[in-house]
Amino acid sequence: MRWLLSFLFIWINWEVYSQIKNDLGEPLSEISVKELDQVSLDTRDQIYVSNLQGDIFLFDATGKQLNYFSPARQAKLSQLEAAWSVTIFSFSEDLQEYRILDRFLNPIAERNFLDASVNLPKAATLGNNNIVWVWDESDLSLKRMDYLRNLILDIQPLNLITSVKSLQISALKEYKNRLFALIPNEGVLVFDNQGNLLLDLKLPKVEKLSLYKDYLLWLENGNLMGYNLSQQTIENIQAFTASVDSYVFVGQTKLLLVQGEKIEIYPIPDSLKELQ
Repeated sequence: MRWLLSFLFIWINWEVYSQIKNDLGEPLSEISVKELDQVSLDTRDQIYVSNLQGDIFLFDATGKQLNYFSPARQAKLSQLEAAWSVTIFSFSEDLQEYRILDRFLNPIAERNFLDASVNLPKAATLGNNNIVWVWDESDLSLKRMDYLRNLILDIQPLNLITSVKSLQISALKEYKNRLFALIPNEGVLVFDNQGNLLLDLKLPKVEKLSLYKDYLLWLENGNLMGYNLSQQTIENIQAFTASVDSYVFVGQTKLLLVQGEKIEIYPIPDSLKELQ
């Protein structure tokens, strides 16, 4: 009996230790934005946030607001991309236009996709070497554009090269010379930097294109999950307590947990640092 009690004591304490080990702890700081919508990190862990009107807020890595941009024509942004640091990209499906800003949120360029014969843009992002990727739902094609000339360079008809039943692409992101396309409740398509299909990932729980090292990250059933792009395997990275519809982004030294209208800023946990 004494042996059993000792075993239970050790087991309970191990469970408590595991929970503490897997917990992110207290956030370093928090950001609250009314009607928070899109979130992106640059390479210096500065945080860019948009609201439902298309206003863009810039915060430093500690959560201090540095700048603010409000467009003349307000509309919800479908995409906000700051990963290139020098230039910030925003796209509005409602306005069918995209905007390039510098890292201080000063506008550099503003283009309408209709001027480039993109008839129904549903997702768009900034790529390397003045490239803009756009998903044109009118002809179910992925298009690669030169934004300086507002000119289409390549067209890839996805209905001919994928087995996806519903091509409802909601987001695009270029990362390490690959383009990722998110299809809600279906998964993620991965292309090379010329638009050739590499992978068709059946990952219906992925809701945001959150990438770190060689992993695609998402939250599922109280766990931080990762798809290893090199090994093509799914890994349970760590237990992760968060509300439904929460998501994470990982920068150079910070992890963002986005929940509703609040962003919590944490140091990157060891479980992510140790990933190869």
